[in-house]
Amino acid sequence: MGKVKLDISISLDGYVAGPNPSLEDPLGERGEELHEWIFGLDAWRQAHGHGEGERGADNDIVTENVASMGAVIMGRKMFSGGSGPWEDDPNAGGWWGDEPPFHVPVFVLTHHERPAETKGDTEITFVTEGVEAALAAAREAAGEKDVHVAGGAEAAQQLLARGDLDVLQIHIAPVLLGGGVRLFADGVTPKLELTRTVESPAVTHVWYRYAG
Repeated sequence: MGKVKLDISISLDGYVAGPNPSLEDPLGERGEELHEWIFGLDAWRQAHGHGEGERGADNDIVTENVASMGAVIMGRKMFSGGSGPWEDDPNAGGWWGDEPPFHVPVFVLTHHERPAETKGDTEITFVTEGVEAALAAAREAAGEKDVHVAGGAEAAQQLLARGDLDVLQIHIAPVLLGGGVRLFADGVTPKLELTRTVESPAVTHVWYRYAG
């Protein structure tokens, strides 16, 4: 069985999204700056159908992640930005259109029922029974590969509080947002062990093992 891995970008002051998120600006004010390091990389561009891109240490990490990924868990807001009934969500189709870049089963945490659907080669299942049910389904779908927790913060916090995250892979962007959505919730103080670091001019990648 593979690992359960959080894979997320964060600001120097601890935010995974900026203030005042909206459908037009889902990552909040300046939140997209957290991900600028990845947009030009070959692995990211190939996955999104944009042709070739840059190679190097950052690209090697993204390539490694893609190869290890067997399933993805994400929260409702990461999928579409909404929170209410799907029929009231103007972005119910999600951010990625008809060809999502995941190419593995995706499990979306939501309070509102919705039939599973397939877009491109990505099967999307909407889970209303909570994070435990989503993780069990994702593990089964992933087989020997890893379950990647893509975000957002609430999904990551739930899994971290339960002790379900084996690895926290955090990409620290040289950005100060000054507010927004924090990755780590108040009162959640797990023991983490640093296992690896990789630096580049654009971002610092750190890996932590959950140690209790």
